[in-house]
Amino acid sequence: MKPALEVKNLRKVYEGGLEALKGINLSIPQGSFYGLLGPNGAGKTTTIGIITGLVNITGGSASVLGFDSVTEFRQARKLIGLSPQELNFDVFFSIGELLELQAGYYGYSHKEAKERTTIMLEQFGLTEKRKSRARELSGGMKRRVQIAKALVHDPKIVILDEPTAGVDIELRHMLWNYLRKINEEGKTILLTTHYIEEAEQLCETISIINDGKIIATDSPNKLTQAHGMSGLEITLTSKVADLTLDPWAYNNIDGKIHVNMNHPEKEMANVINQILKQGGEIENVQIYRSSLEDVFLKLTGKSLHEENEKFESQEALLNV
Repeated sequence: MKPALEVKNLRKVYEGGLEALKGINLSIPQGSFYGLLGPNGAGKTTTIGIITGLVNITGGSASVLGFDSVTEFRQARKLIGLSPQELNFDVFFSIGELLELQAGYYGYSHKEAKERTTIMLEQFGLTEKRKSRARELSGGMKRRVQIAKALVHDPKIVILDEPTAGVDIELRHMLWNYLRKINEEGKTILLTTHYIEEAEQLCETISIINDGKIIATDSPNKLTQAHGMSGLEITLTSKVADLTLDPWAYNNIDGKIHVNMNHPEKEMANVINQILKQGGEIENVQIYRSSLEDVFLKLTGKSLHEENEKFESQEALLNV
């Protein structure tokens, strides 16, 4: 089966010599929910722009279900629904008209376009806003329209670039549920996000991109196992002289013993027995694990939480 999206040795050099992509490779299976995480300026939006034909390629290739995004642009683009970061609406049309026009671009008849528009408006709680224009909507409502535009032609592949930026918690969870639903129905979804919880909740596989390079790819759990730390935090009622915990080394941090290990649940009994045999009395034992945020920080040197705060402040300025 052909990948839904595939890029090979993809490079992009902008005018002035800025190398945004440095030979990245991605292969996204059909029906997957795939996350692309990275700091601002890492190359996420450039990658999406190339896949959708909005950015010219410097080197390498990109394909959509086997169709080359450059030489077979029409076939490739028709398969994709794109919700970009930037809100872009024609101010002269109502929300209903915008969606109908969008469906028409992809070959829907006038009747079919109206039917699809009605479905999307109902799905995103926009029915009462059908005759409103974009300038009359809040930032959260505009984001709903943006995603509805991406989905109105019922594409096989959905690309969402920061889809929940600037929306409230209720809407965010509504969108999560809807995205899970269409993914279960067979749609391939590529997501970029600055919300770590969003990536953990939705994505089966995540690629982390930094400085134009893919630096890690795996499931959220395997990424944290491979690049994070887990172990036991043990509080003793009194110190044990020359404590040994074979085969592990340990650190004493603020009077608590920290033992790093890959499978703390399996090894907990062994560690406890060793402490008890050496005369130690245990007050408390806790398992600790690195989060995906910790892994992101370790691999990129930047906090996704801080990147999110920067992004939200930019969104707030745009939505004023």
